[in-house]
Amino acid sequence: MELKTMKNQTSFTHLRGLKLAALAIGTSFVLAGCAGNPPTEQYAVTQSAVNSAVSAGGTEFAAVEMKQAQDKLKQAEIAMHDKKYEEARTLSEQAEWDARVAERKAQAAKAELAVKDSQKGVQELRQESQRTVK
Repeated sequence: MELKTMKNQTSFTHLRGLKLAALAIGTSFVLAGCAGNPPTEQYAVTQSAVNSAVSAGGTEFAAVEMKQAQDKLKQAEIAMHDKKYEEARTLSEQAEWDARVAERKAQAAKAELAVKDSQKGVQELRQESQRTVK
């Protein structure tokens, strides 16, 4: 009876080892498959973010960030062409965030200019009203 139990445990351990090996091999195939796909969706999102930042005035108000975003986008394009998809994905993500920072900086700079313009308008109205009263 003991011999039969030991045999079952050995079979179970062997079977368990095979399952783990199959799982490891399957996982590596899945990961290799993911690494082989071009990041076209991320690249499209990044292009949209760069275009949006340009439209918001990023080239005027956040020139450094815009240059970084555009350079990284170009590098991502080259990496995709060379089938270096992980590098392309990373560069594309970095370019997206640089573009988003540029867009926010441009929006903030425009808002600051609008506030200054409004303050100047209020000051002019005050001066005009004081002249009228005298």
